[in-house]
Amino acid sequence: MKPFRVSCLAPLVCLALAGSLITSSVCAEKSVFVVPAISASKNDGQDFGIIVPVLDSDEEGNLRSVFAPLLIHNSFLGVRGTLNYFQYWSGGRQMEAVGSYTEEIERKFKLRYKDPGFIEGLFFVDIGAQFFKNATKRFFGLGQITPESNESNYTGREIQVHWNFGVHLNDVTRLSVNQRFRDVEIQPGGVDDESFARDQFPDTAGIEGATVLAHRLVFQYDSRDNPTTPTAGTRVEAFGEVAQNFDRREIDDQLYFRYGFDVRQFFPSPSKRYNLLIRGVVLLSFGDGIPFFEQSSLGGENTLRGYGRDRFIDNHMVAFNVEERIHLFKINLFNVNVEFEVAPFVDMGRTYQDFAFRQFNEWEVTPGVGFRGIVRPNLVSRVDWGYSREGGAVFAGLDYPF
Repeated sequence: MKPFRVSCLAPLVCLALAGSLITSSVCAEKSVFVVPAISASKNDGQDFGIIVPVLDSDEEGNLRSVFAPLLIHNSFLGVRGTLNYFQYWSGGRQMEAVGSYTEEIERKFKLRYKDPGFIEGLFFVDIGAQFFKNATKRFFGLGQITPESNESNYTGREIQVHWNFGVHLNDVTRLSVNQRFRDVEIQPGGVDDESFARDQFPDTAGIEGATVLAHRLVFQYDSRDNPTTPTAGTRVEAFGEVAQNFDRREIDDQLYFRYGFDVRQFFPSPSKRYNLLIRGVVLLSFGDGIPFFEQSSLGGENTLRGYGRDRFIDNHMVAFNVEERIHLFKINLFNVNVEFEVAPFVDMGRTYQDFAFRQFNEWEVTPGVGFRGIVRPNLVSRVDWGYSREGGAVFAGLDYPF
């Protein structure tokens, strides 16, 4: 499994927002906290340390920025220091910057900027780049029926660059083009008692790494009342992508194709205290020698929350999610308006090698519950726990799962 993979930041922000603080101070419109950073998971080991979030808000309690330095000790990888910075502007513009250094193996540097109303609201811009080494990745082989005993570990060293430019056709419809560059190396992992994925699966496409350049066309219909903290509306996205793996020797086999369809519908009660969300997603991959990390996958914080990330990998994937978001209460903490909600959910899905063999058995079903702290309109801090036949997983993040 691959539970809990955000350097403890999100659950700790939840703790800060909830007021579970060791010390705090408020100066003008800034709130400073010192919060213990404690976590444990099967994949990532035990973490112990502190985080010091600094929340900057305006006079009306709207969040303007978050600066969150983090220092922990991990039982697998040693001491990790992380600096997280999030800046929010009016109109939905935002910037994210992350820098992280771990005593053993892991590194992360990320910068991303988004502006949904570029040039007087006519265009959408999303650009970003990151470098990271994740030393606790897992791989079980390809296919839906892969036993837990197949578990292997590796370090994914990646360089990623992307840009996304969209044109707003009207208030709810957007057409976008984007490119992404991805350079991946598969290196020995940081978990000594797991076998190295490259040794266990030497013939799997991509096990030696890959360099990918992809071009995507995206159509999006989005009538939600807010893209980050929505409470009503519909979102539909469809994309087609052609990608080239430059590490493939046969020129004719370098290209492969990916397609996706994602629909989300909110059903709020009149008071919006109860909000039912239903989501369906289909991902398709076609081509020879597609790297395993580029194929369709299930598992993780956005699909099957009872399994670790990429637990099931194959050419195609179908998933459904049903989640009831229940508003609990709203308070003002140190000049920041914070809402809290609980969200029971059921996730289900399956991967396929091809659709010639259609079946509805062997689907994975993972029920669970999530807890969220929300600073509208910019920030969601969440912790989700899902149960599966392999035990379950815990995930945290600074956004909704979908």
